[in-house]
Amino acid sequence: MLTAGQAIVDEVEAAIRAGSAEKCIATAKRVTDLFLHSAGSFNSEQVELFDNVLERLVKTIELRALAEISARMALAEISEQLAPVAQAPPAIVRRLAKNDEIRIARPMLQESSRLSAEDLVEIAQTKSEQHLLAVAGRWWLKDVVTDALLARRFASVSHRLVTNPGAKVSPGGFAVILAQAEHDPTLAVETGIRADLPAELRLKLLRQATEEVRGRLLERAPPYLYEEIRHAIAAVAAGVERDMSQVRDFTAAKRHVAKLKNSGELDEAALLGFARQRRYEETVVALADLAQSNIEVIRSLMQSLRSEGLLVPCRAAGLSWATTAAVMECRYATGSMGAVELAHAKNQFTKMTRGDADRLLRFWQVRASQPPKPGGRAH
Repeated sequence: MLTAGQAIVDEVEAAIRAGSAEKCIATAKRVTDLFLHSAGSFNSEQVELFDNVLERLVKTIELRALAEISARMALAEISEQLAPVAQAPPAIVRRLAKNDEIRIARPMLQESSRLSAEDLVEIAQTKSEQHLLAVAGRWWLKDVVTDALLARRFASVSHRLVTNPGAKVSPGGFAVILAQAEHDPTLAVETGIRADLPAELRLKLLRQATEEVRGRLLERAPPYLYEEIRHAIAAVAAGVERDMSQVRDFTAAKRHVAKLKNSGELDEAALLGFARQRRYEETVVALADLAQSNIEVIRSLMQSLRSEGLLVPCRAAGLSWATTAAVMECRYATGSMGAVELAHAKNQFTKMTRGDADRLLRFWQVRASQPPKPGGRAH
């Protein structure tokens, strides 16, 4: 490889000295083909050699002939060839990805695994809408990248991101999208069926949505989101408000419930009293104790737009339906679930056995206590 490497360097030097754009293009194509032929077998030093010579050639082409169609086509072809290669020379990847000509940059932006999150953020902050669209279509994106993309406020980029299941979006990113969706029914629907849209933001979207958008959301909702969206629409239609994003302080509630428990007064009657008075914090803490669960698991169930999950700790605690219904109503600052929703919940509650509820609650607790598993490529 030393001899071959020197031959490559000599050929590049000759092409650059010749001053001919055509000679540089031909040499760049030949070096690219040579690299692709054995890319998987090169070590880091050999990859660096190709990186250096290709970058010199591409820089020369950019300086001398990028205005020429043939030069742009040649660089676009090199970009397409190198983009899917995991071992592609990193410096030339970044140079091509940052090219102002989108035909040259697009293959790298869409596909190259050599681009880091930092590279993508820089591109999102500085390049054109077309560059951002290419990044938004990548198979996997960190939320730091999507935040940078959304900060530019291009509606086309928002559409591309919400329809990309591999793009992770932060709550702040979703807030940007929801502001745009107020005047964009298609974006509202695409956002509303995202599985990772926080429940409080889904409810906000539905409050702002027209009847047409709500209907389209139900039509497009995947099976695992259908009931949640249906419940949320019913709550909004009934004028029911639930501030699920409110910061809660359970300190005082924990002290009060602990005092009741120590005096032997913590029972179903005490929980029923808390729930009927809509004392949210005390209701959560008391239910967690009676179901032998923890506050975070119970709170997440109280916050969910779906009611079915909350039935589980209530049944595990051995509560009556009257107390269970009061706990479910406690989630709402005003109004109630409505007769149809309550009847549906009661039917499910009746069918659920205490043993099944206890096993399911234990499973949720174990899952909630485990750290998240690391994902795949983090770009």
